[in-house]
Parts: sequence; structure tokens; C-alpha cells
Amino acid sequence: MGGEVEITELRKPRFLCLHGFRTSGLILKTQLDNWPELVLDKLDLVIPDAPFPCTGKSGVDGIFDPPYYEWFQSNQELTEYTNFDECLDFIQEFMIKHGPFDGLLGFSQGSLLSAALAGLQAKGLALTKVPKIKFLIIISGGKLKNEALSEKAYSKAISCPSLHFIGETDFAKLNGIDLLESFVDPIVIHHPMGHTVPRLDEKALESMLSFLEKIQKEVTDQEGQEKHLEEAP
Repeated sequence: MGGEVEITELRKPRFLCLHGFRTSGLILKTQLDNWPELVLDKLDLVIPDAPFPCTGKSGVDGIFDPPYYEWFQSNQELTEYTNFDECLDFIQEFMIKHGPFDGLLGFSQGSLLSAALAGLQAKGLALTKVPKIKFLIIISGGKLKNEALSEKAYSKAISCPSLHFIGETDFAKLNGIDLLESFVDPIVIHHPMGHTVPRLDEKALESMLSFLEKIQKEVTDQEGQEKHLEEAP
């Protein structure tokens, strides 16, 4: 008889998912369920609630059931933030407890955070106790408008592989396009919808699967290198 062949199941890239303003982890999960199983089966998604209960009317009230949460609060111009440092501490503690994570996926307020966190971490200004963010999926994203934080987060190009969804009728469209300048070789999926997690048409699905194949290879290669080092005499 021939030798047995060991079949090793690939470890899926693990993403911490940050939901939108005054929504919830359950709502983001429902929104992501718009994507086909072909995509969702390639990802390990962890979707918590933000740390702060909703402090005002939610934009999804009447569409999704409460409770609703927010990551931080801001003034009307979105330039001054409250509880931002507490939010970063919450995310880091969650990553320590439930990680390690390979990447961040964010929608709306969660996408503002995701992109900024990658830039802040690269400079040693946030997430200093957890592994480097290797991948980003940004849906209806943009830059933080706080001048001091913006300078810290985006002054140096963010090099990790990133996938950005930009909606043609999204009120955040221009901010999302502006954010692209802060990334090295971002992959962009344009869609005809507004401020939402869009369904994937044939072209978008092709781009998404190509991105997932790329990051899966990086995860697999890294694991192979780590295993080789462990087995080295």
C-alpha cells in the first residue's frame, strides 16, 4: 500500500469586522449575507458590537431592529471626536482576547476606523499589542476629518493589500475616493448603489475572488514559513 497523503485544510483569513454608525454586529452580518457563499466561505469573520450604546436616532431604525451601537461620537462637522481613545482600547482588547486577526473589514464608521487603524498601527500609535494588520476590506469608507488624527493616520502611504467598495450614489463617495490616495495599489470595486454593503455583480465577484485568492496565498505562505521555523533544528 502507498503512503497516506495528509490533506491540510487551508486556514481562512480572519477578519475583525467593524459595523456602521448606530447599527450593530448582527446588522452588519445581515448586510454581509448579501454576498454569495462562494465569498463568505473563504473568510473567517468575527463581528462584535461597538462599545457605546446609540446616543441618538439610528439611520436604520425601522429597517433593522435595535439595539444599536456606535464606535465613537463626533460633532456635526465630524471633526471633533469623543471616546475615540476608548474605542481604540476596546478594539485592541477585543483583538487580544479573540485574535489573532489577519485583517479588518469595515463599513461606514467602521470603515473609517479600519483604514485609520492600519495607518496608526504602522506608526506605532495604535494596536501596539497585537499583530500587524495585513489586509483591509473597506466598504463606504473615507478619511477621518479630525485634522490631528488625519495627519497621523494618512501621512504615510498604507501598504497592506486593500479592497475598497465605492458606491456611485453613496454620500461618502468623494471621501472614499480621497482615501484611495493613502494606499499603495488599492483594489477598487465600483457599484451603482448608495451607502450600503452592495451585492456583487459578475465583475465585482471576479475582483473580490481575485483579492481573496491573493490574501489566502499570503496567509498560507506565512503559515508555511512559521511551520518551517518551528521544525528547524
